[in-house]
Amino acid sequence: MSLKNKLKNNNLTIGSWIMMNDPMSVEVMALAGFEWLVIDIEHTSIDLFATENLIRTIQANNMKALVRVSKNEEVIIKKVLDMGADGIVVPMVCSKDDALQAVNYAKYPPDGKRGVGIYRASGYGTKFEEYKKWVDEELVIIAQIEHIDAVNNIDDILQVRGIDGIILGPYDLSSSLGYPGEFERDEVKKAIQKVLDQSKEHNIPSGFHVVDTDPAKLQIKINQGCTFLAYGIDYFFLRDAAMNGMNKIKEGLK
Repeated sequence: MSLKNKLKNNNLTIGSWIMMNDPMSVEVMALAGFEWLVIDIEHTSIDLFATENLIRTIQANNMKALVRVSKNEEVIIKKVLDMGADGIVVPMVCSKDDALQAVNYAKYPPDGKRGVGIYRASGYGTKFEEYKKWVDEELVIIAQIEHIDAVNNIDDILQVRGIDGIILGPYDLSSSLGYPGEFERDEVKKAIQKVLDQSKEHNIPSGFHVVDTDPAKLQIKINQGCTFLAYGIDYFFLRDAAMNGMNKIKEGLK
């Protein structure tokens, strides 16, 4: 089943986050069995040339390649989709207009206003009609909900045609409430729960980026009804394995 259909059916799908500019990171993540990977170009030094090569590597390893774009802006969305990305994660979607804007930039007329670029996604111009059909049927657009304004407008955002799912950004959301990183605050938990409840009511997949590599933390979100789940970050897995291993070694040497 395609990622698009999994989202339509609200089936559980688990991916992860790429913040290291190295195809080896992607290949190692593929061994773990992730279904999709998000290339983060909002908070990393990954440039567009590297993004295209990471997209190639992800797809060559039988995963879907999503890109968290740097902003909800026409040119960057158009560029990563022309490179052949299977979908986009759009940051700071705070209103219905923001959600409509993201869809407009990603879809061709009459559903949007995306310009035509004869590049990798269309087989370098040899398969544009096929690609146009693919955009209509398979392109994934995820709205990132990471501000209290988005929480307040979540009902309107979820009703925008073309938005396939949402993913909560807990750090920025908590920051917008004045409590950066304080996820146990009642205000933060209440905001997150509102988004989860509204998503369920509209039958739109709710997602969460569980950055902690502890699987138990992921299970909590599954139990809360999240179906589009990003688990960990490439260098978090490296960091945690290295630190845990060295800590055990040091304890054994005492």
